[in-house]
Amino acid sequence: MIKNIFPADIRKLNIQALTELAQDIRKRIIDVTLHRGGHLAPSLGVVELTLALHYVFNTPNDKIIWDVGHQSYAHKLITGRWDKFDTLRTENGVAGFPKRAESEYDVFDTGHSGSSISVALGITSAAKLRGVNHKSIAVIGDGSIVTGMAFEALNYAGDCHQNLIVVLNDNEMSIGKSTGAMAKYFSRMITGRMYNRLKSDTWNLLGMLPKRLSNRARFAARKIEEGLKNLIAPSIIFEEMGFRYLGPFDGHDLQLLIDTFNRVKNLNGPVLVHVVTKKGKGYLPAEQNPEVYHGVSPSQTERRKDKQNKTSVDNIKTSNSDVFGKTLVNLAEKDSRICAISAGMCLGTGLAEFKNKFPERFFDVGICEQHAVTFAAGLALQGLKPYVAIYSTFIARAYDQIIQDVALQNLPVVFALDRAGIVGEDGPTHHGSFDISFLRSIPNLTITAPKDALEFVQMLEFSAQFNRPFVIRYPRGYSPQINGHFDCQKIEFGRSEIILQTNPDCKNKIIVLAIGSMVYNSFQAIQSLVASGHVNNNNIILVNMRFIKPLDEKLLLELVKTGDTVITVEENVLSGGFGSSVMEFLDIHEIKPKQILRIGLTEKFIEQGKREDLLDRYGLSVLKLEYMIEQIVQQETTTEK
Repeated sequence: MIKNIFPADIRKLNIQALTELAQDIRKRIIDVTLHRGGHLAPSLGVVELTLALHYVFNTPNDKIIWDVGHQSYAHKLITGRWDKFDTLRTENGVAGFPKRAESEYDVFDTGHSGSSISVALGITSAAKLRGVNHKSIAVIGDGSIVTGMAFEALNYAGDCHQNLIVVLNDNEMSIGKSTGAMAKYFSRMITGRMYNRLKSDTWNLLGMLPKRLSNRARFAARKIEEGLKNLIAPSIIFEEMGFRYLGPFDGHDLQLLIDTFNRVKNLNGPVLVHVVTKKGKGYLPAEQNPEVYHGVSPSQTERRKDKQNKTSVDNIKTSNSDVFGKTLVNLAEKDSRICAISAGMCLGTGLAEFKNKFPERFFDVGICEQHAVTFAAGLALQGLKPYVAIYSTFIARAYDQIIQDVALQNLPVVFALDRAGIVGEDGPTHHGSFDISFLRSIPNLTITAPKDALEFVQMLEFSAQFNRPFVIRYPRGYSPQINGHFDCQKIEFGRSEIILQTNPDCKNKIIVLAIGSMVYNSFQAIQSLVASGHVNNNNIILVNMRFIKPLDEKLLLELVKTGDTVITVEENVLSGGFGSSVMEFLDIHEIKPKQILRIGLTEKFIEQGKREDLLDRYGLSVLKLEYMIEQIVQQETTTEK
């Protein structure tokens, strides 16, 4: 049975023992990830690559930076965390991404795409200035290398000639498709007069053969041309950027990788090593469907079976991503202007059905959030209705484009911000804690948060007819339906709705202003207080604000008076958030409540853990909200006496 191992241990092994260790690592990753959830397919694809890097390079003195970091499980297993790996992505357990506080082998806290080359270049430049001798290796995937930041780093690295090693992990052979510049360089060759004359003559000559033989010969010729593109195009672009290009190599041939890196580590200047791997290697379901198994949840197989039975957004277990995808398909069937844009997250944002039904109106731009936003602006300029589906944590990467290219020009682009609020086990790099705070200050931008799936559908329908920039934020997972308790009111611009009043005839008001996912939790908390008889002589009023910006000023002016108590509840950091906007509004109108309690996320990076546990820790669970509202009720009762 394997105990904790370190790179120094694996350097003592022969190739046969390393191969056996690779099998053990895959089994460990599969067993733990299917139980705990996590990034399965990416980590399975780089087991041999990880072993080879740690075998050849003197880590932790030599620095390996994993771009995104979702492929770092094998790295964690051979750097002293084998025994703890059962705690993957749990509270106080092994993080799902590299984490400096966790191990000296984790060089950089990654989680977003495209940063590894810049970091590695900074480290190697610092080493030169300090007179320290170590290597910096950036491991980046073919999806991440197309990001603008990665290309900026490549461009600078080639110019400054530092000793930098970039390992391009090509796990889909999509390098030609993913990177327009590569196709452009290749086109210099294939658009040349001599090349095309030769191609045309060869094609015509093959056509003179008997039909059956001609078709086979032409098919073979086409495959040869495609192979040349995959082989030649990358070397041209990287070498013209100043890199020495090596590859492509089989990313699962341990001996080949070890021999290659042993040669590379003695080279001077920037070097790019191109390895080809199979995403999901060693686990057949992941090999056959790597996108589905890119990131898995516990018992995903059972959940997927359940999902196949879902046909309506009214189902209480329909995820918010599914609600978005299904509704957008319905809207697109009636409105030919509607387009969908994904930044490399088609499946995660629920757009797979839209892609299949409207391929000409679906645009997956890759992990290029800045481009996605400005591309949407271009579509909107020509009368189309683009929906940019993107995770809350990633939208910050396109902040300038939202301001300059969409809001400034008041273009009708809709931003569907998935995973807003607490995400869960992926930890601080993936929580959507800040979007309200950094978007609220942008002119012309409307920001909304539906309380449940039905209101989400209505908000999407409303957005389709709205002719200005529009944001809809919604959390990961499922939206409990609470519409059975009251009538669902039609969406009107900037208007909220009163969900309940516990004692309408009572003058002592406690006004709870909630947004999005927190409407349901607040509703349940207040209902529990009513059932237990702890409301006393207070009228607790729950308002589903719906619109974070603009606020429903009419309702607030009618409802909130000097001397009332106001509670705001949001799944966003308190600084600059929804509660802050309410306080600013009341201050402007010189309304002085008896007290204002803002409930939300504290100004810190939230750790990993189950979503429900983290909500409870930060005071946003039903039980914690019930407790805090009850404390306010008791204060009000004491004051009356």
